[in-house]
Amino acid sequence: MTRYDTAPADPTATPATPAGPAPGTTTTDWWRDAVIYQVYPRSFADGNGDGMGDLPGIRSRLPYLRDLGVDAVWLSPFYASPQADAGYDVADYRAIDPMFGTLHDADAVIREAHALGLRIIVDVVPNHCSDQHEWFQRALREGPGSPLRQRFHFRPGRGADGELPPNDWESIFGGPAWTRLPEPDGQWYLHLFAPEQPDFNWDHPAVQDEFRSILRFWLDLGVDGFRVDVAHGLVKAPGLPDMGRAGQLKLLGNQVLPFFDQDGVHTVYRSWRTVLDEYSGDRIAVAEAWTPSPDRTARYLRPDELHQAFNFHYLNTGWDATALRAAIDSSLDAMRPVGAPTTWVLSNHDVVRHRTRFGGGLDRARAATLLMLALPGSAYVYQGEELGLPEVTDLPDEVRQDPSFFRASGQDGLRDGCRVPIPWTGDEPSYGFGTGGSWLPQPAGWAALSVAAQTGDPDSTLELYRTALALRRAHPGLGAGDAVEWLAAPAGVLAFRRPGGLVCTVNTTDAPVRLPAPGRPLLTSLPADRQPAATDGVFELPGDTSIWWEA
Repeated sequence: MTRYDTAPADPTATPATPAGPAPGTTTTDWWRDAVIYQVYPRSFADGNGDGMGDLPGIRSRLPYLRDLGVDAVWLSPFYASPQADAGYDVADYRAIDPMFGTLHDADAVIREAHALGLRIIVDVVPNHCSDQHEWFQRALREGPGSPLRQRFHFRPGRGADGELPPNDWESIFGGPAWTRLPEPDGQWYLHLFAPEQPDFNWDHPAVQDEFRSILRFWLDLGVDGFRVDVAHGLVKAPGLPDMGRAGQLKLLGNQVLPFFDQDGVHTVYRSWRTVLDEYSGDRIAVAEAWTPSPDRTARYLRPDELHQAFNFHYLNTGWDATALRAAIDSSLDAMRPVGAPTTWVLSNHDVVRHRTRFGGGLDRARAATLLMLALPGSAYVYQGEELGLPEVTDLPDEVRQDPSFFRASGQDGLRDGCRVPIPWTGDEPSYGFGTGGSWLPQPAGWAALSVAAQTGDPDSTLELYRTALALRRAHPGLGAGDAVEWLAAPAGVLAFRRPGGLVCTVNTTDAPVRLPAPGRPLLTSLPADRQPAATDGVFELPGDTSIWWEA
């Protein structure tokens, strides 16, 4: 990596003041160009030495995130849960699971983050709860006809003796989306995910009231926003109609389904927006919405609904210049009419890390990062991306914990590979993660990828991220916006200009390409000993390389 001295100030210096304001200040629309860092609490830092990451561990590492240069931290679920699906099966939305700490610890994380200028976004899981949730347990005890059952989707079965599911819907984790209770009860309940995760009935006013109350609970505690899990799944089509075909998982994200992306979800989010707007400090909500098109995603972001949505269309695009340009254009075009920022994301806790997914190794991953951070809008970084971590592909079956790994015909069941605890220091596991090992085994070769090993090395991936994020904050041609100007480029190369004097060039091929230099180089994705040379205004852009230019 090389940074050239053309920035208006030294962007690599550790901030002397907090990176961003705490709630209650007058700054608005911080989320339009924010870089948001996802923390997967199990795998970030272990504060008590039990092998599992926790809130005290997160709190101890907040200065690292401040110095990295991110604006906000998104915490995956830490609520009280039996952990049938790594905390996405919530038993109590107002309590902390003991494995992660206490409500006092959560409060301390929020306060410490704000003191450092970081904002905190927490997960909310409204599509389903745990089968150990008080409502569901009461519904089971009270039996058919109980008012509590109306808060879920209980139905009699089909067939002569009710032995068949009420419809043909399939679980995302494989198998039927229905589980039958033992006789003499015999009713079935809906769960689009694991059987331990019954779906709420969002047509019921008690469900709507409860979640508005949950939002206020956490907003009162000081959180800056919510990431809405399965935001597209809350409302089901009236009558729960059959799909009429098997293999429904292949349709996800390709068409509107009777259990996903129903228009009724927008009434829910208009209600939520009124709650968010009651609070000062620009509190936000981010939709995890798998939809058939960017235009469908934009519907969640109309001015009276949510603020951002994950750009899965971009995340699912391969390392191909034509496909990337199409995804960038369609994403920006879809968000512009609703006035919402486009978001960009390469990895998260549910997909193969992009260093491995793209192929091409670390060079390609670094090039993809500079491309993403140059695009207008907001960017998401998954923990460990900044270290250049690859996917762990050789975990033995006996250590895996992804629930879909144990079920046939569901997801690939290999999400554990991106959830392995990240390395901080030292030469052997757990690499400073904690004193009691780690809940998933870490590769022996991760010592060279640790935070300690990379800090201060100008060619490391960590220092590339630190420099890029500092430049992104300082340079007028980076950050918020809704358009790019495409420049002429050879096949396999992307070149675009941003208002404010920034040009980005990206070679997605594995061969060098000669181009006219569009200005003075600011930052390249390559180490210092592999910098492209320029002669008579022409430079050679190596394969799998991105460069930012001062135009």
